[in-house]
Amino acid sequence: MSSDYYEVLGVPRDATNEQIKKAYRRLAMKYHPDVADAPDAAEKFKEIGEAYEVLHDPNKRAMYDRGGDPLGGGFGAGGPGFGFQGGFDFTNLVDAMFGTQTTRGPRSRTRRGQDALVRMNLSLAEAAFGITKPLRVDTAVVCPVCGGTGAHEGSEPIPCTTCHGAGDVTQIQRSFLGEIRTSQPCPNCRGYGTIIPNPCGECSGEGRVRSHRTINVKIPAGVASGNRVHLVSQGEVGPGGGPAGDLYVELSVANHDTFKRNGDNLEVVVKVPMSAAALGTQVTLSTLEAERDDLDRDDGSVLVDIPAGTQSGTRLGIPGRGVPRLRGEGRGELGVTLLVQTPTRLDDAQRELLRQFATMRNESQPEVSVAKHGKGGVLGWLKEAFS
Repeated sequence: MSSDYYEVLGVPRDATNEQIKKAYRRLAMKYHPDVADAPDAAEKFKEIGEAYEVLHDPNKRAMYDRGGDPLGGGFGAGGPGFGFQGGFDFTNLVDAMFGTQTTRGPRSRTRRGQDALVRMNLSLAEAAFGITKPLRVDTAVVCPVCGGTGAHEGSEPIPCTTCHGAGDVTQIQRSFLGEIRTSQPCPNCRGYGTIIPNPCGECSGEGRVRSHRTINVKIPAGVASGNRVHLVSQGEVGPGGGPAGDLYVELSVANHDTFKRNGDNLEVVVKVPMSAAALGTQVTLSTLEAERDDLDRDDGSVLVDIPAGTQSGTRLGIPGRGVPRLRGEGRGELGVTLLVQTPTRLDDAQRELLRQFATMRNESQPEVSVAKHGKGGVLGWLKEAFS
């Protein structure tokens, strides 16, 4: 095999570690025996593997540049079919070929908790004007006995006897490449590097327990169904008493018996007697504010002027009496749709008066006209008919 590792990888002698890694990745994929058809592919693959093993390690590279032998005999020392004497770390090969970085060393028992999602039901008034509302949640909290350590009182974690605190164990296999070393989390301590010989009896070594707690959630004015309130660090406490995740409160607004919401507007239907619609009148209408305990009674109503000759289906818009805008200023309007009621029960005197009224207006035998369809479909047709 060539003794010039730089020539093997096709990189200059001042190449950076990233250039060496890219060159090795390209050549390893080209000459890997599983994909290459050339008869010398396996030998070439060993050669570029040896070059990468030396040049990607700063200490071995420095020794090689000074004329030393960083592999202590190089390839072939174990006889035919065996790799290089010092063995080959398969984890480094995977890192180089696929650009990954394998985490080594013990992992912490303390980790961030998961985010949580809960739902909260609101009335229309609560959603429109905002409220601070208590919410009971079932979540993970820090163990009150061990404080999150997971160990029984008076004890503490000890180093793992299998990995000696490293968190990883190395397996060695022989192949045509030589000794291939792979690292994986220690099965005894699960990669933590320590074990808890005497776990806490309350949390069984988890460092957290399930518990019910109540938090106050501030709901801004103008929210709607599907909106979420984000509460930082109010979610699940992590393993080992780690920091809590976030809590998301998804809102669901109930339908109202009287008012219907349409964006930032509120809509209400008011029944008006036929005579009042013909003559015109004023009515006092309770608004959604009437359901708020923090307002005076006078603030919960509005005076609505009904013009003379009002037709059934007429909509009157009252500005500033709708829902506060969630992202902006001001409020929508209150839409009052009038439904003119025709009397169904008349006594003799009322019936006679209506006959006289019809005679005076030449409506005893009225001529009717058929409303034509407008351009706006059925809704447009009804609008034109009412107008």
